[in-house]
Amino acid sequence: MARTQPARIGLGVWALIVALIALVVLTFLPTPYVIQRPGPVYDTLGSAASADGEQVPLIEIDGAETFETSGSLSLTTVQVVGNRERTPSWFELALAWMDPSRAVVPLDSVFPEGVTTEERDERNADLMVDSQHEATAAALHELGYDTGARVEVVSTVEDSPADGLLEEGDVVEQIDGADVTSAAGLRAAIQDAEGDAVVLTVQRDGEEHEVELTPEKEQVGGVDTWLIGITLTTDYDFPFEVHIQLDNVGGPSAGMMFALGIVDELTPGELTGGNDIAGTGTIDATGAVGPIGGIRQKLYGARDAGADYFLAPASNCDEVAGHVPDGLAVISTATLEESLDAIEVIADGGDVGALPTCSVS
Repeated sequence: MARTQPARIGLGVWALIVALIALVVLTFLPTPYVIQRPGPVYDTLGSAASADGEQVPLIEIDGAETFETSGSLSLTTVQVVGNRERTPSWFELALAWMDPSRAVVPLDSVFPEGVTTEERDERNADLMVDSQHEATAAALHELGYDTGARVEVVSTVEDSPADGLLEEGDVVEQIDGADVTSAAGLRAAIQDAEGDAVVLTVQRDGEEHEVELTPEKEQVGGVDTWLIGITLTTDYDFPFEVHIQLDNVGGPSAGMMFALGIVDELTPGELTGGNDIAGTGTIDATGAVGPIGGIRQKLYGARDAGADYFLAPASNCDEVAGHVPDGLAVISTATLEESLDAIEVIADGGDVGALPTCSVS
């Protein structure tokens, strides 16, 4: 016997009620993920808001001649939606999965277990300050200036490999017998050890000590990273003052763009030729460009901010290939010198298509 019209209507009503209940559950049920999306873009040749809201030059140089610039050399950022106190809903995650400019990543990869949001922000702020020093050293090295380097421990993380073994003020001189000339170089050596124990030679109160540490793996900005639980500062002997003023942005990924902005301000002529160029990448004092997290979100952020060209770390090319938004030309780079060579081609109206890029293999 066929169902009556009222029975079919009743089943439809119940199905609607169940769907609404499921929607409510999906909206409020906690999730183990956060969302990465494009963040603000800042022109290193322009200005940014200070802590009190006043617009100040992002890069300001005292004690050396500077020159007019044009176009833009913009650093890109990533914003994270959610934290351990409030994760995105399943509904928000579903929308993010369908948006190529966003990424859904495990909560633990951005907010490690046992690390508070405040501790994470502190660590990222320290990394930003360190990247600014490294960028200044890289730019001045490229321009022929001689700078010294003294890598010093600022603090140690509780319950980390360094806790109780290294102290604030320790000067790190060697790792496994190799001289340490920059914080970035020390971090690179720790990564190269891939979890094996490393021996640091440090100066403390005028005496030399050797300390053996076994790094632990964590995710920083979505990238697997070996850490020993210290924050560092590198004290360089710069011939003049370079001030970089950018609040509420953390991490080391702006280093290369800072270095390019400094080079542009210290050299005659307009480096970009009036073009709008964005990019990302860590940098060390030797000018080596390293990988970062959130590269796809940064590509979309650059495109949406009006950039025509994007300088991407060669070590991120696997994540870039096949995911470049329309209207943006991506150039692969591994060093500050390669970035400057690419910008020269762009500024001169040369064959950008001949520059190295991130292609699908």
